[in-house]
Amino acid sequence: MARKKRSIVGKIVRRTFLGLGAAAVGGVAFGVWAVRRDPENPLVADQGESVFNPYIKISQDGTITVITPRAEMGQGIQTTLAAMVAEELDVAPSDLTIAHGPPAAAYYNSAMLEEGAFPPHFDRSFAAEAQRGLMGSMGKILGLQATGGSSSTIDGFNKMREAGATARAALKSAAAARWGVNADTLQTANGTVTNPVSDQSLTYGELAMDAATAEVGEPELRPRSDWKILGRSQPRAEIAEKVTGAPIYGIDVELPDMLYGTVAISPRFGAQPLSADIDAARNVRGVIDVVEVNTQTGNGYGIIADNTWAAFEGARALNAEWGPATYPANDNAITGALTAAIQGEANHALMDKGDIDAGLADPQGTLVEAEYSVPYLAHATMEPMNATAQLADGHLTIWAGTQAPGIVQSRCAAFAGVEKENTTVNTVMLGGGFGRRGEVDFPLYATALAMHTAGRPIKVTWTREEDTQHDVYRPAALGRFRAVVPANGPATTVEMKIASPSIMASVVGRTYPDLPMGGPDKSITDGAYNQPVMVENHRVSAHLADLAIPVGFWRSVGNSYNGFFHEGFMDEMAAASGLDPLTFRLAMMGNDERLAPARACLEKVAQMSNYAAPRPTGKGRGIAHVLSFGSWVAMVVEVDTTDDIHIEKVWIAADPGTVLDPRNFRDQLMSGAIFGFSQAMGQQINFEDGRVVQENFWDYPMMTMGQAPQFEIEILQNAETMGGAGEIGTPPAAPALAAAIFDATGQRLRHMPFTREVSFQQV
Repeated sequence: MARKKRSIVGKIVRRTFLGLGAAAVGGVAFGVWAVRRDPENPLVADQGESVFNPYIKISQDGTITVITPRAEMGQGIQTTLAAMVAEELDVAPSDLTIAHGPPAAAYYNSAMLEEGAFPPHFDRSFAAEAQRGLMGSMGKILGLQATGGSSSTIDGFNKMREAGATARAALKSAAAARWGVNADTLQTANGTVTNPVSDQSLTYGELAMDAATAEVGEPELRPRSDWKILGRSQPRAEIAEKVTGAPIYGIDVELPDMLYGTVAISPRFGAQPLSADIDAARNVRGVIDVVEVNTQTGNGYGIIADNTWAAFEGARALNAEWGPATYPANDNAITGALTAAIQGEANHALMDKGDIDAGLADPQGTLVEAEYSVPYLAHATMEPMNATAQLADGHLTIWAGTQAPGIVQSRCAAFAGVEKENTTVNTVMLGGGFGRRGEVDFPLYATALAMHTAGRPIKVTWTREEDTQHDVYRPAALGRFRAVVPANGPATTVEMKIASPSIMASVVGRTYPDLPMGGPDKSITDGAYNQPVMVENHRVSAHLADLAIPVGFWRSVGNSYNGFFHEGFMDEMAAASGLDPLTFRLAMMGNDERLAPARACLEKVAQMSNYAAPRPTGKGRGIAHVLSFGSWVAMVVEVDTTDDIHIEKVWIAADPGTVLDPRNFRDQLMSGAIFGFSQAMGQQINFEDGRVVQENFWDYPMMTMGQAPQFEIEILQNAETMGGAGEIGTPPAAPALAAAIFDATGQRLRHMPFTREVSFQQV
């Protein structure tokens, strides 16, 4: 019996409202007023300083401070956001002083929530745009200040330029008032307003106090053809501090009268301690106290000491015993839970068109079936989790490298029992984030210990082992796929079933335990259901595996494994069709003009790599294309398999629509690709007795410098909308590598890490 077609658009819009829950209801109640109302400017002028808007302050001595309210974690975002202001303010980026700024609703991120909309990026229909608009509006209503989803440049593109243009207009207006001329006749350059008729000039500093109160209309932004800074590579704003070892990270914070601490949290997530040798820990030289820690993110003990090493030794001396796990305790049991989920009914299908059952029941072509899987993964940031907190005189102050300062402020304030307005969060640079530092556990534990230090600040640093074994992991996932593929043509039927825990349910559950969750979790199938393919009968279904192991946002989120699933299965379908992988991918796109950027990227990367050329014995090339975070990315990987496998060269063609800093964009593509190769070449988080097995970098390896390939990258700018950069190199890396190995050896790799079946050269 044929399945009845359902209205996907109607379901998506309805689920969007349901998924936003109470927040959406509140937004509807406030209506248009809540969306149009500008949040309060959080900046306060110091002596001799003027505030122009939430992003710009100018002092009388000419110092221009730009607030770049996104976390700098190596992706260069402060440089790019500041360049947007500099372009419109007519100053050099090097003339700006850059600060992160306080937690504030004024720094809401709409683009990150828009990326969470369900329609594929290339769907620009009225319904799709309405959903994106709704999601973006919720970012403003909620005042969500966060760094993630490769959204910072997209979100800041208009906001930061408008801030610079408005300030420039105000400065010209102030100068015009002094000279009694029309502001439109004045010119700006190098931090100075000039009257070309009289040759008079005033610096921005001289005009700052008057300009701050000038009323100006909405200024016109400069067209791309007039850009002098944007579109060109800029020196990184923080590079001097990094190469000289300046104390810019959370782990560097030093304050007067500071204490030091660490935590020992239950390695079985959610379990309570059964016993611990508290006296032995307190007797360690340098240890001042041992306190219980019970928070929404974990339970255990905090060690307070006069130095970090003593705190670490005190934690080791605890010799704690912990309660049992409430989830499957080992890898086999976890795999069993994923298998049970995928064999059950789907929780939702964001792609469901045509008649899958009929297409599979009477296949007009080859029936292709495959199963893929990936393990849990850790973030493994170079800087371990840490935060400093001080609770004194009813005021809580936190120093942390965080991707979500507003959430840290509200959650830590609630835990300490102080008002949010009496909580200050100082955001410092992050020694790696990848989504991990969007969590509240590390500042929450620092707050818990600060409640026992009689007003003294305490820096709480995790050991590497504590960090590795108490992450919020990229979820394990299982995929089962079937397709009907005619000879020499594209697939006519594709069914993809993907089982995984819900990232959204896990994140919301530990961050806002009282907030109910509703609607589908896009991340389970992200990178599979929304790829640039046109299939007559097409279903991609999500099967929720309810596992209580904490999972979170890991670089490229669901795309990190679904890119591997989707593109790996594309290669298998190509083999069944008799077409080469590139030709098959192009055939799967048909003639849909919306997919033109994908075709252009694939054709460009094929030309760059000479993809069609014969391969010498032992060498192989693989191709993949993944659309993620609004950017189209095609990649070719070349390997040498004559001994252990070595990745020799990688070609990438990417189209994010508009590139503001080409060198930084290329750096992010390389970084993302290396992140993706690392997961394929050996990374995994295993469980025994309910505990994570891995402890440190020695058993959770990264791609080494000696293993890193040569990169060749071309940036296309044909797409109509701007895409992200930080995560987009990760999804195509693993499938392109697997395809290259298959091309060289004939061995199909369907399970990560690939080291389960092959060996890579160790350099």
